[in-house]
Amino acid sequence: MNEITTFSQYGKYFQERVMQAFLVDQQFAEKMLEVFDSSYFELKYLSFLSDRFFGHAKKYRVFPTLQLLVTIIRDELQQGTDVIIRDQIVNYLQRIRMNPDPGDLPYVKDKALDFCRKQALKAALEEAVDLMTGERYDQVVNVVKKAVTVGTTPSVGHDFFNDYEARFTKLQRDSVATGLDELDRSEILNGGLGKGELGVICAATGVGKSHMLTFLGANALKAGVNILHYTLELSETAVGVRYDSYLCDIDSNHVIESKNKVMDHYKNSKYGRLFIKQFPMNTATINTLRSHIERLALQGFRPGLIIIDYADVMRSTRQFDSLRHELKLVYEEIRTLAVEDGYAIWTASQSNRDGSNSDIVDLTNMSEAYGKAMVSDVVLTLSRKAHEKATGVGRLFIAKNRAGRDGILYPIHINTARSAIEIIGGASSLGEEKIDDEKRMKQAIREKLAEVKKDPILQGENIETPKPSEDSGVS
Repeated sequence: MNEITTFSQYGKYFQERVMQAFLVDQQFAEKMLEVFDSSYFELKYLSFLSDRFFGHAKKYRVFPTLQLLVTIIRDELQQGTDVIIRDQIVNYLQRIRMNPDPGDLPYVKDKALDFCRKQALKAALEEAVDLMTGERYDQVVNVVKKAVTVGTTPSVGHDFFNDYEARFTKLQRDSVATGLDELDRSEILNGGLGKGELGVICAATGVGKSHMLTFLGANALKAGVNILHYTLELSETAVGVRYDSYLCDIDSNHVIESKNKVMDHYKNSKYGRLFIKQFPMNTATINTLRSHIERLALQGFRPGLIIIDYADVMRSTRQFDSLRHELKLVYEEIRTLAVEDGYAIWTASQSNRDGSNSDIVDLTNMSEAYGKAMVSDVVLTLSRKAHEKATGVGRLFIAKNRAGRDGILYPIHINTARSAIEIIGGASSLGEEKIDDEKRMKQAIREKLAEVKKDPILQGENIETPKPSEDSGVS
């Protein structure tokens, strides 16, 4: 009965996936914190790694990031036989970085948790036998009850005074950069859109929402992130051409004739993988997307960024009499997907009629449902008036941002031929922009008044009509 059971019956691959699940899924690690023992790993390097991983969590009440874990290991393993274990750990971590989610982690997590809970129950029963032998019957129930409940609730919450170390431990933000340095800096998006967050691009029809989504996806792709792009309006190939256009710096209407140039460009690239999937408008629900994501997982593909173009034309899983309630539910379901599975998700929203006539689109211009803004973590708005479309000049406004500052306005240039977005000036606030608008209006009025003062006709002056000359033939 005292023999320790290990994961050895499942093999090396299974054990490595269990450790990988600890590193990438904090909720799973929290469940396992109560029931896991590092001795369950047959492989010494995994046992060492898990021991430091959970040891740090128990001491500081927060799980270490992968980078911090590497630092801990390097400090402890410096010489002798320790170097062998260190090299094994480094090799293992490099392998899981190359393949962050092979698609079989859900099965591994269920199997591992079930195994550990059984071990905890077995140990509790052994302890109960000892208690009964000592006639301590009142403690038997508590021991068994505790064994039954471990591994079910991830956490009881943040114990403010006892868990203070967690508040003072700087955690690395796991985010996907936008490709716009002004937005990605620490005081605004702090690296980009975070995993588990929902970002929304809001604009009027024809301003450039889809181009902005392609731009965000293409820049993440260049950084080696796997992209899953859902399109509910354009065809899959049309979206693909837009990616070709931006990544290869070719106008979209010249992509087809530039096939060789495009293919040569991708031969030398180190991009992530990109899947583009089209669904008809008003047919796809969140369950449709979940099913498709699961099918891709079976092929070993897990997206680091999901783009939905766009959520307003998705269908909710429940029907309401009011459209705004359905749209709010769609956004809630998308954000739930982001939080539960750790995805960063960008989508777009149509602005209302007032937004198409506004210099700056804000949260009040989100069409049909202000509740969409309440659900979202980041809301960026784009605005371009009709006379500005020929020049490509527009404005990008940070309407909402849970990660940092908002209320910031940037002048931008949108190249719709290549789905390229560029910030072309410094930041200003909405108040500053209104003051500038007032100054421009007052200046325009002053200039008009000056014209009026110079015009003798408008001033009512008597101007003599020239007399006809004798040669004119007028009698």
